[in-house]
Amino acid sequence: MKTIFLHLSLLFLLSGCSKLVKPQQLLADVKELSSDKYQGRKTGTNGNKMAADYIVKRFEEVGLKPVKENFRLPFSIKNQSGKLISGINLTGLIKGKNDDIIVISAHYDHVGIVDGKVYNGADDNASGVAALLDLAKYFKSNPPQQTLMFVAFDAEEQGLLGSKAFMETPPFDLSRIKLNVNLDMVSRADNGKLFAAGSYHYPELKKYIISSNKQIKLVAGHDSPKNGKEDWTNQSDHFSFHKKGIPFIYFGVESHKDYHKASDDFERINKIKFENCVDVILKAVIEIDKGMAIHKSFREKVIMN
Repeated sequence: MKTIFLHLSLLFLLSGCSKLVKPQQLLADVKELSSDKYQGRKTGTNGNKMAADYIVKRFEEVGLKPVKENFRLPFSIKNQSGKLISGINLTGLIKGKNDDIIVISAHYDHVGIVDGKVYNGADDNASGVAALLDLAKYFKSNPPQQTLMFVAFDAEEQGLLGSKAFMETPPFDLSRIKLNVNLDMVSRADNGKLFAAGSYHYPELKKYIISSNKQIKLVAGHDSPKNGKEDWTNQSDHFSFHKKGIPFIYFGVESHKDYHKASDDFERINKIKFENCVDVILKAVIEIDKGMAIHKSFREKVIMN
């Protein structure tokens, strides 16, 4: 009976009859974070610090709880050239019914000002941060089974340094972290496709990569070595978790003509597709949260498979 009930629940949730995402704040967040006043949000700049302040304010408005004394986790770490990079990761918590943790992440930094032009990074990755905030708002009103940690990483563009520093000195024992859901570039599904990478490495996750959304096709892929340069396994902050043996699902769109260009602006986002992408992601996370509640050894089962 439990299996039948869960199956029916899944079909109802994925039926596309109603959306859980409310677009007003979602669009307001991505528009704000990709505006010129944040100067492209490059790590270490005043614009980056202003973006961090905005995200912290939104964490407070949503009602997240700090993981440590406050929402900021400063770090200093050397890049591949040996240069010391300092940044600030932002973390907030929603306590679940148990202590297992799902880390939901998105990097908030971008590349700054290049040749006098502001690279606003609307899709990369103001969109992921806006989606993260929307998920946090939903789960604050609909308490999850697992404990959810929302992390806005800094210095991703410097070589995944924020997530690397986080994993080297985690605020919790790593054994508690069962999964990373990483959001990086989720607003420009210009071809109608949103990709979910990770199930090649962790096949147990594939059952959660399903959606009947009429606007957006959710596709498992971009995670096999056979994909060559299109293998996204090491392309964003989820890789720092993967290296520690922690399963991940990375939601993102394929590269577009405005990627890492000054033209990656809010005006280029298809607002309806963005809303639908976030709705697809949210519903997947809801099912993952439920699935982990049923399978207490979720992380071990994923790795064994």
